[in-house]
Amino acid sequence: MTRLSVNINKVATIRNARGGNTPNVLQFAIDCERFGAQGITVHPRPDERHIRYSDVYDLKPAVTTEFNIEGNPRGERDHKGANHSISKSKPYGFIDLVKEIRPAQVTLVPDAEGVLTSNAGWDTVKHQDYLVDVVKEFKACGIRVSIFIDADPHMIEMAAKTGTDRVELYTADYAEQYAANRESAIAPFVKAAQAARDCGLGLNAGHDLSLENLAYFYQCIPWLDEVSIGHALISDALYLGIEETIHRYLGCLGN
Repeated sequence: MTRLSVNINKVATIRNARGGNTPNVLQFAIDCERFGAQGITVHPRPDERHIRYSDVYDLKPAVTTEFNIEGNPRGERDHKGANHSISKSKPYGFIDLVKEIRPAQVTLVPDAEGVLTSNAGWDTVKHQDYLVDVVKEFKACGIRVSIFIDADPHMIEMAAKTGTDRVELYTADYAEQYAANRESAIAPFVKAAQAARDCGLGLNAGHDLSLENLAYFYQCIPWLDEVSIGHALISDALYLGIEETIHRYLGCLGN
């Protein structure tokens, strides 16, 4: 079964735009699970423009499905954001946060500080040694590790050498090309997914997957372990309501 993990960053974006606690990020996560979501994803960034580090602490005891924390661990050890003095009154970076929370999964994403959204996967050749160290550190805590990666079989083969449990395919190119030629759009992703399977890696996918393109992606790569979807899903919920939206996304995955 392919799990649906709902990325709730956009809910936090709306809350932060007005201040206060509306919409309630914690309650939204609980409701997503109640309506059938099989995981909750958050991507805290150093500027805390959507999910805050404090949200991650609040969500940990409430999430009863799989909790997935995404982010870039590089250079965050000493980051001191305005709202990072949380647990034990000391500042935390991404690595420290994840090791304390111990989610079911951590997804390593190489996004630069200040980018609007993740826009590329890891170069697992250039950053091989670094990724080996980080993967080892998280796995020592009993956390499953996934590496965000482009649909490049060589990069996936090199990702396998880091000791990671899974890779997450960055699907923006698929989404952009889907309407013009879905067969052409999916082809490199099928090859990449096969490479991951050949390497013994679990397989996740995410970025711009939607009600328009998700079913075909799943049809062509039915051994997917998980999709993480935020922007499109939250946007659809504005029209359909969150319960109906989650049911439709689950339907795209044969659930």
